[in-house]
Amino acid sequence: MRNSIGDSGKSEPTLISWNVTYRCNLRCAHCYMDAGDGGGALELSTSEAKMLIDQVKQAGSPVLILSGGEPLLRDDIFEIAEYGTQRGLRMAIGTNGTLIDDRTAVRLAGAGVRKAAISLDSADPGVHDRFRGVAGAWERAVAGIEACRDAGIPVQVHTTVTLQNHRDLEGIAEFGESLGVRDFQFFFLVPTGRGKEVVDISPEMYESLIRRILRLRADRGLSIRPTCAPQYVRIAAGMGLPVAEGERGCIAGIRYCRIDPTGEVTPCPYLPLGLGNIRRTPFAEIWNGSEVFAALRSGEGLRGKCGACEYRSACGGCRARAYGVTQERSGTGDCLAEDPWCLYEPGVR
Repeated sequence: MRNSIGDSGKSEPTLISWNVTYRCNLRCAHCYMDAGDGGGALELSTSEAKMLIDQVKQAGSPVLILSGGEPLLRDDIFEIAEYGTQRGLRMAIGTNGTLIDDRTAVRLAGAGVRKAAISLDSADPGVHDRFRGVAGAWERAVAGIEACRDAGIPVQVHTTVTLQNHRDLEGIAEFGESLGVRDFQFFFLVPTGRGKEVVDISPEMYESLIRRILRLRADRGLSIRPTCAPQYVRIAAGMGLPVAEGERGCIAGIRYCRIDPTGEVTPCPYLPLGLGNIRRTPFAEIWNGSEVFAALRSGEGLRGKCGACEYRSACGGCRARAYGVTQERSGTGDCLAEDPWCLYEPGVR
């Protein structure tokens, strides 16, 4: 099975999430980074951040998302964003939105930031604030969305789907639309970081919620994607709903990866499998030389139902959830195991 990467197994990343800091001003219940005061971790310096950008540029021209923690807690974040823009990368920021006022939004736009992904977990301020751990977080996040809109930065709303807000998905989309947002991502929990302690929805609810999200996309004509839910490609086909040509459920290690605040490269933010550090090994060598990346791209080593499934090249299963659950059960994570949340039986219609 091929994923348009050629016989050499080499490919260009199209999207990279870079957690630029462990520091955060909120205390979100589900944080995969366990972000807070930073804990003294040796984050990349400004000069090392620019070195990382130079290395990424040698591997391609992906969208580079500056995330966290809360990236706006780095004093040099505008310098980093501007440097990436100058090097020809498409720069975005993933933020809780609470630190974005009009001046900050203008500075982000001036640094070439093309999109701001801002977390909003409910149209109800109380639900959002309880989940994010700080009173007033919802009000400031909404103000951040409005400031970005006014500065000409498109906003993508990020929502983590939980037992507390799963009935509010349509309300979130409607509220976001009222703010001028037409781009949404609904994230499903993966058991990593503080997310291990969150009581999650069931696999049955998961499939039902994917259908609701896909129907919401079709009915409202918005850009809406279920994330950490690769089965949406199969479910969309069953609902007779279109997906983009070449669209794939899980892109971890195929077109996408994560870089943590210390420079460690992993397949995705929720799959804490270190494959090399840019302080010691150039990013392109990690991206093109990792055996784990090669296995994810070929898909030939997928086990259980995922390996036998007719949708394996379109879906792939959630590699992070497979790793997290097998690690929890046996102490050893297996990113090629079957996705434990998938209810589909291959070959059974």
